[in-house]
Amino acid sequence: MLQRLHPLLIVLLFLLPPAPAAAQPPDVQALAAQREAMARLAWMDGIWRGPATTQSPAGPHSVTQTERIGPMLGGTIKVLEGRGYNADGSTGFNAFGIISYDVASGTYRLHSYALGRAGDFTLTPTAEGYVWDIPAGPFTIRYTATLADGTWTEVGDRITVGRPPQRFFEMHLRRVSATDWPAANGPGPR
Repeated sequence: MLQRLHPLLIVLLFLLPPAPAAAQPPDVQALAAQREAMARLAWMDGIWRGPATTQSPAGPHSVTQTERIGPMLGGTIKVLEGRGYNADGSTGFNAFGIISYDVASGTYRLHSYALGRAGDFTLTPTAEGYVWDIPAGPFTIRYTATLADGTWTEVGDRITVGRPPQRFFEMHLRRVSATDWPAANGPGPR
């Protein structure tokens, strides 16, 4: 009877879920490379606030933009939340993002959620800030951020081949304070 069960046991073992990630030893080299890569974006950490304007077919829409940004998972990723407040205090824009570094490809990735959409995009740090693009059919949306004299400026341009870029977004933020978000106040062991 044991000989008859043996093939069945083998099949069952393949059907079992893999061992949890926690059972795997950490990749110390990958974690160190991720922390080192994310250090290039440490200037973003904190709470930021300032004016932002988006141009649309209906005309310009201005908000007070805030960004709350901090490291998580031991500094291997960066978590971002952006909110744009209308003049009456209501939320006119809300976005959430995670920036990570892929050691194998040597690229930074931004996974973002905003306006009912989600996407994964390449983010490229620069000497002054960063650039990231959203492919959008016949054109590309390019966001370019710079940090100069304590001001985080970010602009959004619609890029179409053979045409000059069309600016549709601009924000100018100043750091309001440091923050221990999102890592602080997590659930404890009890």
